[in-house]
Amino acid sequence: IPEAHYLEAWSDTRAFDGTASIVQPLIAPLYNGKSAHEFLAAFSSQPGRSGYEIVRAYWKAERLAPDFERSWRKWLNDGVIAGTMLPSVRVTPKTNGPAAPHPTEGAPEKSDALEIVFRPDPALLDGRFANNGWLQELPKPMTRLTWDNAALVSPATAERLGLTYRISSTGGEHGQVLADVVELGYQGRSLRIPAWIVPGQADDSITVHLGQGRTRAGHVGTGAGFNAYLLRTSAAPWFGSGLTLRKTGGQFPLACAQFHHNMEGRELVRRATLEEFRRDPAFARERGGEPPKSLSLYPGYKYEGYAWGMAIDLNACVGCNACVVACQAENNIPVVGKTEVMRGREMHWLRIDHYFRGAPENPEIYFEPVLCMHCENAPCEVVCPVGATLHSAEGLNDMVYNRCVGTRYCSNNCPYKVRRFNFLQYSDWETPSLKLGRNPNVTVRSRGVMEKCTYCVQRINAARIEAEKANRPVRDGDIMTACQQACPAEAIIFGNLNDRQSRVARAKAEPRNYALLGELNTQPRTTYLAVVRNPNPELEKAEDHGS
Repeated sequence: IPEAHYLEAWSDTRAFDGTASIVQPLIAPLYNGKSAHEFLAAFSSQPGRSGYEIVRAYWKAERLAPDFERSWRKWLNDGVIAGTMLPSVRVTPKTNGPAAPHPTEGAPEKSDALEIVFRPDPALLDGRFANNGWLQELPKPMTRLTWDNAALVSPATAERLGLTYRISSTGGEHGQVLADVVELGYQGRSLRIPAWIVPGQADDSITVHLGQGRTRAGHVGTGAGFNAYLLRTSAAPWFGSGLTLRKTGGQFPLACAQFHHNMEGRELVRRATLEEFRRDPAFARERGGEPPKSLSLYPGYKYEGYAWGMAIDLNACVGCNACVVACQAENNIPVVGKTEVMRGREMHWLRIDHYFRGAPENPEIYFEPVLCMHCENAPCEVVCPVGATLHSAEGLNDMVYNRCVGTRYCSNNCPYKVRRFNFLQYSDWETPSLKLGRNPNVTVRSRGVMEKCTYCVQRINAARIEAEKANRPVRDGDIMTACQQACPAEAIIFGNLNDRQSRVARAKAEPRNYALLGELNTQPRTTYLAVVRNPNPELEKAEDHGS
């Protein structure tokens, strides 16, 4: 029996305080699905009732309102049913609970045994989203793995146990990562899973993520990853000691979106302590060695109207990847699958690079969102033989899909590597429900064209139309790009650079503002605010002494 999606069904629910609400469907069932109410009604004396009739009849009998029709419409309009809050209950916490253990009590003894830590998957949670292709292909924040999970091991523990991984040149542009497969044993249970070395992971502690390895998750999630629930028990739902690890001698291919986490002295992420910042507020710009804007073979252009730009505050970015999924949803970006990711053909227009600084056992971690920089001196524009990539009068680096013939010269010439090529026919044109999931304001691309960030030009145009209807200019805040809207830390700022009072103009005037690879004189419209940290000197001293 096809189950109706919750957005297709009538129902009711209660909030945390007991207030009841009528759940109203947004669309009719696409595939004649049945809700739980309709399924149970099939066994009653009135098997043909719809979900609407069932819910309505229940509340008509429950509330006994004198004018039910008017009350019903009010409940639907307000979203809640007044007077349904549950009574408050006063509770008194126990005062005779067990005493807090001594810091040394219960600590695992030093031995060859390992600790196991269970964590929800950063994207799939406990597995409920395993059939979501966007989330399966979303690189994990710390490992940058997609479509799989792994046993996370510290560098020191990996060296002690002889664990490694290698990049095979047979895997395509990026290469295929072959990780050692290990067998984890815990309380009589076992699991075979590849091992992944992560700086900053605690020594002698193995972290496994839940939610993968499902056998009946649907077409997308079935067979992806490894089932960490096989090791989990009710006695140790989140962590426990006594884990054993054995190398099996086998290797497993993993799809990883970033292999190199060393900036190689290029100051891609610029950082300073608060004390250093106070001594030299312009440290971010000085370290880049950017040439003057006048040093160019191309004549300048004066933007009379709008000049769109973006600033990203690296102090705020937490690497959550919400912006990546938002961009994918907004711009109809396809899912390509594990095999294509291993060939370096992922299609995300936005990626979150991350870098480590310091000792592998306790490094500082930095995240850096990278998207099309919309360069004033764009290296991609001068090499396109058909003029498919060009500059707009408002400073956007546009991409004309109709002109693109797939030479990929622009991608080869881009120092930021933010252009994506549709190698195969990734988009499904046939499944009706997928058509409803796409943004109608953005073209669905076919194979053989280059794609990249457009600063959500469809949102820019929508705001421009509304402003013209009101006979006014576009105001600061009228436009929010998809990545900016989804960022929980408000690290992304977008707006009109010609408006000196706009948030983005003020951000770019900050001394922390710098251009990524600015020494190449590409003059990007997307810039970054450097990281300023304020570490506790006493804690740093303690770490230096191994305390």
